[in-house]
Amino acid sequence: MKVTKKQNTLGFALLLASFSALGPFTVDMYLSSLPEIMNYFQTNTSMIQTTLTASLLGLGIGQFVMGPLSDIYGRRYPLLISMILYFMFSIACAFAPTIELFIGIRFAQGFVASAGLVISRAIVRDLYHGSELTTFISLLTMISNVAPLISPLAGSAVIAYTSWNHIFISLGLLGIVLTLLTIWGIPETLPADKRIAGHFGKVIGNYKELFGNRIFMSYALGNGILFAGVFAYVSATPFIYQNMYGVSPIVFSILFALNGVAIMLGSQLVKYLAGHIDERRIFVIGLLSAFVASIVILLITLSSGSFIGLIIALFLFAFAIGVIGPVSFSLAMESQGHIAGSASAVLGVLPFFLGSLTSPLVGLAGEYSAKPFGIVIFTVSLLSLIGYKVLNTTSTSKIINNH
Repeated sequence: MKVTKKQNTLGFALLLASFSALGPFTVDMYLSSLPEIMNYFQTNTSMIQTTLTASLLGLGIGQFVMGPLSDIYGRRYPLLISMILYFMFSIACAFAPTIELFIGIRFAQGFVASAGLVISRAIVRDLYHGSELTTFISLLTMISNVAPLISPLAGSAVIAYTSWNHIFISLGLLGIVLTLLTIWGIPETLPADKRIAGHFGKVIGNYKELFGNRIFMSYALGNGILFAGVFAYVSATPFIYQNMYGVSPIVFSILFALNGVAIMLGSQLVKYLAGHIDERRIFVIGLLSAFVASIVILLITLSSGSFIGLIIALFLFAFAIGVIGPVSFSLAMESQGHIAGSASAVLGVLPFFLGSLTSPLVGLAGEYSAKPFGIVIFTVSLLSLIGYKVLNTTSTSKIINNH
């Protein structure tokens, strides 16, 4: 099976987005059932939260493994085997006899789900280059960002009529669908003559090459550091919105979804700008926009200021995230075609790792203070600018002046 750049771009983006959406569905779909799961296993809140941590760790660590595997053995077979295993682990979650085993299986489920995230991006890099890469990844990002919006709602719909077990049975069915899509819809985009030698030393060497590449890391860290602010936002806003500003859970859900829409709109803007404006300039404008929004967020949170002002500033910050995400991927991956799987893994893992550092910080002052959140958002915005400026050989001012 062969896919050309002219062949049904939207359809192929939808196909790949279904794999990249596997991560959000794995993490978010069961959230509404956590109290029921806690009662079922007769355990405590800490153990239940560990099930979420386990799946996130699996998603992060799995990308470091799945990326190189796809560089060694091609894209289709690692993806196919992972989807089959995803089905098996999802069903195992539904019938786990103890909370300890459930936690272990959740890690395994996240681990194999990571193949959908990392390999779908590697496939994009195999097929597209330059402004076409930016345009396609913008479309893919826009579609993929729907998953975090609908996955909690899908889980709530299931739990409203059945027990928590059926959420994981539903995920198992999703694994079957993705297995069939892999067989019939995913081409092998990495020819055998372009694959790397399959030994551990080579894999380590590839990662060493990537982390030592200043241009690659300038975009990887610029996006990764800034995206850590999204994890801070997810951790902090339920308390800020509901405890400090008194909004209802329904209003909170609407506001949460609004920022998801902002990310989608940012990705859509990049899709239209690609090929007309230099991608490096778009990236810098995105970083600067996020920094300006973060200053407003900092001032409002330090002064317990306007709720409407905070909503607008967070919308603009999320919009900038939507701009930066696809552009950073395109710029970082452009020269990494020979190790696209490993490069995709680094780009995917950094936000998870850095987000795990920022999430606990927002609660340092308790559930009725937004000050740590404002400081974290401002800090990640500043550090992403500094990291790009220091690592990239072309200065920010020169890029702007030349275009």
